[in-house]
Amino acid sequence: MTDARQQLIEQAWEKREMLDSNEVREAIRSLVGQLDRGEMRIAEKIDGQWRVNEWLKKAVILYFPINSMETIECGPFEFHDKVPLKHHYAEQQVRVVPHAIARHGAYLAPGVVMMPSYVNIGAYVDSGTMVDTWATVGSCAQIGKGVHLSGGVGIGGVLEPVQAAPVIIEDNCFIGSRSIIVEGALVEEEAVIGANTVITASTHIIDVTHDEPVTYKGRVPARSIVIPGSYTRHYPAGDYQVSCALIIGRRSESTDKKTSLNNALRDFGVSV
Repeated sequence: MTDARQQLIEQAWEKREMLDSNEVREAIRSLVGQLDRGEMRIAEKIDGQWRVNEWLKKAVILYFPINSMETIECGPFEFHDKVPLKHHYAEQQVRVVPHAIARHGAYLAPGVVMMPSYVNIGAYVDSGTMVDTWATVGSCAQIGKGVHLSGGVGIGGVLEPVQAAPVIIEDNCFIGSRSIIVEGALVEEEAVIGANTVITASTHIIDVTHDEPVTYKGRVPARSIVIPGSYTRHYPAGDYQVSCALIIGRRSESTDKKTSLNNALRDFGVSV
C-alpha cells in the first residue's frame, strides 16, 4: 500500500509553493523522523536487489527549505545550521565518543560505535558497526551490520539527482584507512577494502586471481579482498598509469567472520 504522504511529497517536489502548507511540512518532518528512527530507509534490499526509494530522498531534500537557520550550542561549541543534531544516544544504545556528530534523520542502530566522526542525514548505519576516527558517512549512504569503517574513510553521500543510488556497504565489510567509496558504489558483504583504495562508479575493479583478468565497475563482489592498483592507458600524449582497484583474493565462506578477516589481512598482506 502506497504511503499517502508519498503523493504529497511528489506534488510538493513539482510545486514548491506547497511547502507553505502545514500538511506538507508535517509530512516531510514525520518522514525524516522515521528515517532518524530507522523505521524507513532511503534504500533497501528486496529479493536480492537494492532499490532506492526516490520519494524519500525528495523528502530529505525538501526538509532543508522548510527549516530556518538556527544556532546550536553544545557547551563551548557552536553550530549554525538548518538540521538539528541527533539526540538520546543512551536510549538508542549507541556509543558516541567526543567529537562525533550525527545529524537528525540519520539512523544509528543499537551497538553502533562512533569515534570522532560524522554521519549525515538520510544515512543508515546498522548494528555492531564501528565508524572510526575522522570517518565520514555521507547523506543517504547505507552501511550494514558489523562493518568497520577505519580511520579517515570517506563514504560519499548523494541527494541529487534523486534517481542516483547511494553508496551501499553490506554486512561484515572491512573498509581500510583513508579509503574513498563514492558515486553509488556497492561493496557486497564481507569484502575487505585495503587502505587508500578509491572506488567510484567508473573505477576498474580488476579480479587478478585467475588466468585472465575480470573487470567490474561500481560493484565489489562479496568477500573480495581489494587493494589499490594501476593499469596502463594510452593517451595521445603517451602511456600513463591510471588508478584502479585489484581483487587479489577472497575471504573464506566457511570460517568465522572475525577469523576470516584476520586470515585475509595476514595471508594477503593487506594494509588497513
